[in-house]
Amino acid sequence: MIRQKSFENDKPTLFLVATPIGNLNEITYRAIDKLKNVSFIAAEDTRNTIKILNHFDIHTKLISHHEHNLVTSIPKIIDLLKEGHDIALVSDAGYPAISDPGYELVLKTIDEGFNVVPISGCNACLDALVVSGIAPQPFLFYGFLDHTDKNKKKELESLKNYKETIVFYEAPHRIKKTLSLMLDIMGNRNIALCREITKKHEEINRGTIEEILEVVDDMKGEMVIVVEGNKQEAVESIFDQTIVEHVNEFVDKGMTTRDAIKEVAKIRNVSKNIIYNEYHKKA
Repeated sequence: MIRQKSFENDKPTLFLVATPIGNLNEITYRAIDKLKNVSFIAAEDTRNTIKILNHFDIHTKLISHHEHNLVTSIPKIIDLLKEGHDIALVSDAGYPAISDPGYELVLKTIDEGFNVVPISGCNACLDALVVSGIAPQPFLFYGFLDHTDKNKKKELESLKNYKETIVFYEAPHRIKKTLSLMLDIMGNRNIALCREITKKHEEINRGTIEEILEVVDDMKGEMVIVVEGNKQEAVESIFDQTIVEHVNEFVDKGMTTRDAIKEVAKIRNVSKNIIYNEYHKKA
C-alpha cells in the first residue's frame, strides 16, 4: 500500500495540470499558479504549450515528454524530482494521461516515492457527456478506437452489449467510417457527436447514428462521440412477440428471411446482427 498525503510532506511533486481544450479562458487560477512556480514543465508538444505560456506570461522552462521519447524523458524527469524539483506535466489539451502521454510517468513517479497531484481543469469527455442529452451515468470512457477497421470491429463487438453510455474520441478523417461501423455492429442508437468543444465553431449534433452520418462529410476538428448504452432488453419489453416470432411474421407475409430480419431490426431499432443471431440461434 502507498499512502500519499499530498500536502503533509515536503517530497518533490509531479503535478498533472489540465490545460484548455479550446478556449484559453477556461484555465484555472491554480493551474496558472502551478505552471509559474514549478521548476520545469514537461510538455507533449512544446510548440503548442508555449502558446499557452506566452498568453499567461509564464516563463517556466519547458522539457519534452511525448509517446516517442518516453525511454529518455521519464528518467530525465525522475532525476529532476530526485534533485528536489517540482514538475508540471501537460498534454496539448485537457488532462495528461487521458488519451495522451502521462500514465507511464505517473507509474514511475509513484514507484520512486514522489507525490503525484492533479490540478483540475477541462476534459472533453465530461463536457460532451453532460451536453449530450444521453444518460450521463453510469458511463464508460473508451477514448480512441483502433485505427484499423479489423481491430475497430473487434472493439465495437466487445462493447455492443454494454448497458452504460460509452464515450469515444475520434479524428475527423475517420469519423464517417467509425460511425458506419457503429451502425452496423451496435445498431441505430442515439448518439451525440460533439466537435470543437469550447471553441468558436463548437457544434453538438444529437440524433441517431443514421441521422448524424448524413451531415458528417464536411465536419472538421477533434470529435467526441457519446453513444447510448444497449437498450435491447428495454426495446424487447414493448413487443408481445419474440424476435423469432416477429421475423416469422414477415416471412409468412412473403418476405425473404434476410429482408424480414432487416425489417425487424429497423422496427426494434437494433443492429441487424443482433436480430440475425437471435433468429438463427432459435429458429
